[in-house]
Amino acid sequence: MTRIGVLSDTHGLLDKRVFEHFKDVDEIWHAGDIGSEDVLRRLREFKPTRAVFGNMDSGDVRYSLSEFYRFKVEDVNVLMTHIGGYPGHYNPWLIPWFKKSLEAKMTNDQSQINNVIDLFVCGHSHILKVQYDSQFKFLTMNPGAAGKQGWQPCQTLLRFTIDGSKIDNLEVIELERL
Repeated sequence: MTRIGVLSDTHGLLDKRVFEHFKDVDEIWHAGDIGSEDVLRRLREFKPTRAVFGNMDSGDVRYSLSEFYRFKVEDVNVLMTHIGGYPGHYNPWLIPWFKKSLEAKMTNDQSQINNVIDLFVCGHSHILKVQYDSQFKFLTMNPGAAGKQGWQPCQTLLRFTIDGSKIDNLEVIELERL
């Protein structure tokens, strides 16, 4: 079993409460708009961290990360990007990837296994949303915003587990804005 902590849109602010809430996770995933190399460094010093750059990232953050990150944790195939959208409202450049994933799942074609997406993670909107996409047959997660930039009433994080192919124990963490 792998315990995951997900955050996005820190915009240069890494609230110390993140470390408390992620103390028992095995990995941290940051879905972009990190805001500074210092935030990324502190996360990486704390736990193994996977991240993508966001539209507001520049300099070392942008150059050290990619816009899209495909990886596998246990039996779950993950695609992470910053600007992704949500079921029925995805950014158009993602649709071909999603169609390839669906085709690979429907045909059970093992030669296409690298195209499969089981979990799609994005940020950008500052709106926490976890939703199953019944069209493309994967779970979408947007952890909202862990930073203070924007209009959101509280900072949000997600925590969950992956056990084989099962995504479970999802927790929404709300941090009061100080």
